Order: sequence, then C-alpha cells, then structure tokens
Amino acid sequence: MSSSIIKLAIADDHKIFRKGVILSMRSYTNMKFVMEADNGQELIDKIPEAMPDVILCDLKMPVKDGIDTTKIITRDYPNIRVIILTMFEDERFVGHLMDCGAAGYLLKNTDPSEIKRAIMDVVRTGFYLNPFVNKVLIKKNYSKQKFNPNLSSEVVLSDKEKEVLTLVCMEFTASEIAAKMNISPRTVEATKDRLMERFGVKNSVGLVFYAMKNQLID
Repeated sequence: MSSSIIKLAIADDHKIFRKGVILSMRSYTNMKFVMEADNGQELIDKIPEAMPDVILCDLKMPVKDGIDTTKIITRDYPNIRVIILTMFEDERFVGHLMDCGAAGYLLKNTDPSEIKRAIMDVVRTGFYLNPFVNKVLIKKNYSKQKFNPNLSSEVVLSDKEKEVLTLVCMEFTASEIAAKMNISPRTVEATKDRLMERFGVKNSVGLVFYAMKNQLID
C-alpha cells in the first residue's frame, strides 16, 4: 500500500447503497474506487485485475456472503484490508469477523468521515477499532462462546432436531423429551447444544425465541 492513492473496492448487492458510498467518498482525493461488485464471488473474481488496497464488504450477499468472502481474501491476499460495512449490529458477528481477518467493522449508518478514518487507519496500522468494536473486544464475548453465523434466511432441521426443538418450546425437560422420543437424555442435551451453537444462542430460552421468530416449528 505504498501508493499515495488508496485503491478501494466495495461489495454490496444493493446498487443504490453502493453508488451512494462511492459518491459520498468522492471528495477524498487520496482515495479512489477501482472496483465494485454485487456479491462476494464477483468481488473475488475481480481482485486480480484491480488489486484494491481496502475493500468495503457487506455481510449478507447472494452467491457468496461476506463471511466466506473475508476468509478467502484474507487468506489469499493478506495485504488487502477488508472492512465490513453492514446492517448487522450483533456483537457476535464482530468477534467472528475479526477472527476471520477483517480489519474493521462498520454499520451502514456510519458517517462518510468515519469510513474515511477507518480506511486510513487500516492502511496505516492494519486495523480500525471504533467504540462498537472496542466494546466487543473488551467484553470478549466472542471468545467465550463459539459462534458460527448463518446468514441464510432458510434454516433446515433434521426430523430429530425439529422434534427436540418443538418439545423444548413446549417446556419439556431433557429427561421428559428423552422419554417421549425413546432416546437418552445425553442425546437430547447434545442436540440442544448443537442447535444453540447453530443459532448463536446461550440457553433454552434463546432456542425458544429463535424458533418462534424464524417460524421453525409448527
């Protein structure tokens, strides 16, 4: 990143938002957008041609989401900095993306001046920490619980997972569920643990709220 002009790229499936960010940054003469993409795969395909210094990347995109895209870019292009620019204001996403190699995490309502500051910081130091990210890192929530985000709107459950989840929502205990399903309580607890990890929740209450919110049970 030795060039005096910082080369930027943006990946977001909402064209109006993409163009708005590009337009809002136009007054900063030491930066130039050299590339834009509708999704993560298109971004990855275009990188060898444009070789941006910093990428502004959305999380929820078709074809390839921002999580997988960040992992690939930071692995294959370690000198390129990825700043997440998203609507997801979830502390667990921050920690997970930082673990994946993201250099910064910004919300889409961020002022252009802060986006500029984030870009300058990641070029200079390799990362950008704003108060939102600082709070997550201080609390270290992401290090206490494994979180594998799923950005897909479709959640597919096995028959056993759905039955366990349904009975949990009906307030049956693990022993009662085991008796009804003719399985061991240990199997019930293992299934619950697996669902909690998938959904990013901490307990049975979280499972119930997630199931209701996403209409996972009949």
